[in-house]
Amino acid sequence: MRQEINYIDADGLDLNDEVVQINRTAKVMKGGRRFAFSALVVVGDGRGVVGLGFGKAREVPPSVEKGVTDAKKQLIKVNLRGGTVPHAIIGRFRASRIKIMPAAPGTGIIAGAPVRKVLEAAGVSDVLTKALGSKNPMNLAKATLVGLRNMKTRREIAERRGVDLS
Repeated sequence: MRQEINYIDADGLDLNDEVVQINRTAKVMKGGRRFAFSALVVVGDGRGVVGLGFGKAREVPPSVEKGVTDAKKQLIKVNLRGGTVPHAIIGRFRASRIKIMPAAPGTGIIAGAPVRKVLEAAGVSDVLTKALGSKNPMNLAKATLVGLRNMKTRREIAERRGVDLS
């Protein structure tokens, strides 16, 4: 079951970007090693809009710029309840799974670095998480985004079931 993703336009949004991971690769040539860099970047407004991008270049700054540009093309709206998530959910991407659970105000973000950066960019301030399976930072960040994208509000669930909430 493939889900249609509704991306948000980045125009007019006050977005902050954060580098999740920078990776260096080397290609051995006749004259020595040639290095290339890839950057995983998350952008968000801290109020429920977040995007994840990936950029590659010969130097670090251009790879980060490409990652930011890519992330701005993939912005999504996240359903939040106050400073936490509406319900527990498991986000899956390849071999990584991330369990995201709501937390009481004042708890903070209990998560590893890649997951924390995605949640902070989305505007989540209180949440509990548990990484399962592969701990690859890129896959964990993408699994977090999948989990946040699949969050539903009470109203959306009621409409889907055909139930009246009053």
